[in-house]
Amino acid sequence: MAIVTEIESLFETYKMAVYQKDLEAFTAIFDEKVRVYDIWQQWTYDGLAAWREMAKGWFSSLEANRDVVTFDDIQIQATGEMAVASAIIRFTNVSEKGEELRYLENRLTWVARKSDQGWKIIHEHTSSPIDFSTMKVILQR
Repeated sequence: MAIVTEIESLFETYKMAVYQKDLEAFTAIFDEKVRVYDIWQQWTYDGLAAWREMAKGWFSSLEANRDVVTFDDIQIQATGEMAVASAIIRFTNVSEKGEELRYLENRLTWVARKSDQGWKIIHEHTSSPIDFSTMKVILQR
């Protein structure tokens, strides 16, 4: 399998895991020593245990709703055992009936490394621009 295709599979697993609120599938694509700079709540999540707790709280906060994840403008640069991927990620919250309730978008960058267990994300960084005049985060393009 080509490296780009293998990295693309991380995006697919992420989308499926979030929609299904599958904590095991979600965390399976991350390395044990992952470092995450997330846009929400705290500066850094160091290690898979911390990232798992974040995801556990996120998934339970959805209650009966779900988040549908889509990616746009995916770019992947990979050589050997290292890869960098970036994309625009959209989280659309939907009701039990499938009605779109709200959405937000972030910029996403992943650094992944190939190991004996396959490709694992060793660093995730999400961000959104800030409007200079209001100092508010812009969560929609």
